[in-house]
Amino acid sequence: MICDLEPKEIEEFKSTSILPQTPFWGRVKENQGFVPQGFELTISKDILYADADPSGRMSEDLLVLIKYIDPYTCFAYVPYGPKMEPSFENQGLFLEYLANSIQPKLPANCIFIRFDLAWENQWAVEEEYFDESGNWVGPPPNQTQEYRVNFNTENWNLQKSISDNLPKNTFFLDLRLSEEELLSNMRFNTRYNVRKANRKGIRVREYGMEHLEDWYRLYLDTATRHHMQIQNQDFFSTILKNQDNGKKGVSVKMLMADRDGEFLSSMFLVLSKERGTYLYGASTSQKNHMMASYALQWESIKLSKNWGCKEYDMFGSAPNLNQSHPLHGVHIYKKGFGGNLYHRMGCWDYPFDQKLYDIYQMQEVKK
Repeated sequence: MICDLEPKEIEEFKSTSILPQTPFWGRVKENQGFVPQGFELTISKDILYADADPSGRMSEDLLVLIKYIDPYTCFAYVPYGPKMEPSFENQGLFLEYLANSIQPKLPANCIFIRFDLAWENQWAVEEEYFDESGNWVGPPPNQTQEYRVNFNTENWNLQKSISDNLPKNTFFLDLRLSEEELLSNMRFNTRYNVRKANRKGIRVREYGMEHLEDWYRLYLDTATRHHMQIQNQDFFSTILKNQDNGKKGVSVKMLMADRDGEFLSSMFLVLSKERGTYLYGASTSQKNHMMASYALQWESIKLSKNWGCKEYDMFGSAPNLNQSHPLHGVHIYKKGFGGNLYHRMGCWDYPFDQKLYDIYQMQEVKK
């Protein structure tokens, strides 16, 4: 079995639909205090699939972000990576090989590596984890997950993270469908609200840095309303400034919906290869009857389709219809556009220094 990593400049990465594995994401995160490192990963296929020919090889680019906890220790974070998705029974084996292979190439004071896996959750394909109404109830306790994922590994060292970073549940829309089919797949109320917004004279257009303050006012309104952690305006400025503006890179579009010049709703749409991603959204707490957010989302979907994307990622929702979940309202809104709910594996850690990792975990629990 072969697992080899060679350093690679992130600006030389091949284009990918997985936004957090792009040079754009590395640049944005560098501005937020991470140290990006790029690698070209080459593995033998038998690490991915049990019955594969061991002479077969697969390669991909891998973005790793180094985050310093203090001046003496750091950890490595792999956002939605690795991109290659092994069979369920080989997931732990692959991650173990990768963690052990990459450790010598990381800072000497790196205490663990965290894989934020975009792979389909193993327990989201098993009937026993769905209720009578067809809602996914979520994976089993962490100890049960760890027992299965560590199957086939040598060190049994993979641990489920206390929390997840990037969205673990999302809705995907198939943009290969026609606009008529996409409208037809929407729930009746959602389709009605899209058309109502048009009748009310809601207009959606793309804006640049000159309207970032307008975006930020809507964002502050939304963040305060939903008790979200508030980012400063520079956070969003960084997103606009670091785009590639090309089909091979990443294009960011700040879309805003207004009526008679008054901005009611806004969003950041990010286009990467064949995927459009609804990254951030904001709206005023006033005039909800105008349904501006529905017109905005529909325009974003159409724009992604016309750009050549094959899928649209709603980028975050509740895992099911449980009304007590903090994202229940978001889930209902996004579900209305007719996408398919997808559940990811989330964050998994491979400690290099178990004692220091345990201390870091205790700090995470307190946050």
